[in-house]
Amino acid sequence: MKEQVIFFTIIMGFLISVLLSPIFIPFLRRLKFGQSIREEGPKSHQKKSGTPTMGGVMILFSIIITTLVMIGKYSDQIPVTVFLLLFVTFGFGLLGFLDDFIKVVLKRNLGLTSRQKLLGQIIISVIFYLIYKHTGQSTEIKLPFGDYSFDLGWSYVFLIIFWLVGFSNAVNLTDGLDGLVSGTSAIAFGAFAVLAWNQNNFEIAIFSVAVVGAVLGFLVFNAHPAKVFMGDTGSLALGGAIAGIAILTKLELLLIIIGGVFVIETLSVILQVASFKTTGKRIFRMSPLHHHYELVGWSEWRVVVTFWSVGIILAVLGIYIEVWL
Repeated sequence: MKEQVIFFTIIMGFLISVLLSPIFIPFLRRLKFGQSIREEGPKSHQKKSGTPTMGGVMILFSIIITTLVMIGKYSDQIPVTVFLLLFVTFGFGLLGFLDDFIKVVLKRNLGLTSRQKLLGQIIISVIFYLIYKHTGQSTEIKLPFGDYSFDLGWSYVFLIIFWLVGFSNAVNLTDGLDGLVSGTSAIAFGAFAVLAWNQNNFEIAIFSVAVVGAVLGFLVFNAHPAKVFMGDTGSLALGGAIAGIAILTKLELLLIIIGGVFVIETLSVILQVASFKTTGKRIFRMSPLHHHYELVGWSEWRVVVTFWSVGIILAVLGIYIEVWL
């Protein structure tokens, strides 16, 4: 029974994304919701200018509908864990939608200011924590190796804020090549689906595979050459969702490994900025890291497949650490 629910959840999420895309992409084109490409980016990306963005709306719709329908098949009510995941996914997705809307409709290429975006992310994270704490969820944090854990108490709120804000931005930074985030996020959410299943957190497993199905369906149209981009609507939502899953499964620190591609991309930006400000020199030809490999001569597809492969290795490592060590 559970295996069938998981299977049909992936199929449903996939089909909703695939069936929505031929309707939604022309709609975005008619509205002229095309992506503006930064002038300082790789020159090869200029040809992508005008490609419809805000495709993350399709991902959000697929995730929410699939989760609600399949949870309804399995349970009489929505568990608080699933409610929290839907809340943080929709909340960060809405914030990303506002950012995309400002970029493509109001023609402000940078969208929301960094301060506005950060404030919105913190507000959503604090609300997440208040609901989380009110329902008696644990404030313990588990170390990846062994059964060691310790209670953060009231300070757990800072971990939640840092994780939700940090990983939503990390996934957003990674979203720079066709299919890169779609593939790496499908891998990471798939790993957490396995771990949630292993914990008997079946509802979280349903949500996780709903995301897998949704992003794989989106990948059909987002793979190189992309016919649509997810925009901040999708990337912020996916980042918030995976951090939320890590928190609710008490695998916060394991997310650093399973979501290692996102962590590495973020670190490349931090190191680049720190190096330039302190020494006047750049470590990479361009950050985030995926642009560095483009500028050293790798094709876009080679970069994406390589990052997917690294994502698979890290996902398997994360599962191995949690299940077998």
